[in-house]
Amino acid sequence: MSAFSTPGSIPLSPRSPHAFGWSLTIAILIILAGFFSILLPLVSGIAIALMVGWFFVLVGTLHFLFAWKTHTTGGILWEVLLGILYLLGGLFLFFHPIAGLASLTLFIGAYFLIKGVVQIIHFFQLQPRHGSGWLLFDGLIDFILTLLIWWSWPQSSTWVAGTLFGISLLFSGFSRLMLTLTARRVLTAATA
Repeated sequence: MSAFSTPGSIPLSPRSPHAFGWSLTIAILIILAGFFSILLPLVSGIAIALMVGWFFVLVGTLHFLFAWKTHTTGGILWEVLLGILYLLGGLFLFFHPIAGLASLTLFIGAYFLIKGVVQIIHFFQLQPRHGSGWLLFDGLIDFILTLLIWWSWPQSSTWVAGTLFGISLLFSGFSRLMLTLTARRVLTAATA
């Protein structure tokens, strides 16, 4: 066993301390991006709508390219129609990002509604087990979020996507930060 490995763990290379610095920097940048996304939810929401628009344009282009490789008339027609649909959706998001953000907000509301139903069904399936109440709690929170989004729609479009994206970034950044600090402690203990 080398000086940079611990029992039951992945061996660490001598460059690991340098990697910890990069990982720590990335974690801090992700946390900052999360804070800014929450502080400026409309700006981050528009950025999300534009990123989805780029994705749609890319997928539309791929459908057009794939249409050239398809050898059946029905297949070509299907690929071209899908390509047009994606391309128009992407262009719509480029030229009307606020309206695209409103549509994205409705999708997020529908996601929370479906997730809430699934969580509550899962609660009833696991009800006699200890801790299953958290599923009911999660499902009820999802229903509350759905109602908040839908009752205030389209005004909720200005904050939903950006705020939720920011919260996700915060949790990702803090998770990475904690993993990095834990890994650094393991390296320090292994080399001591």
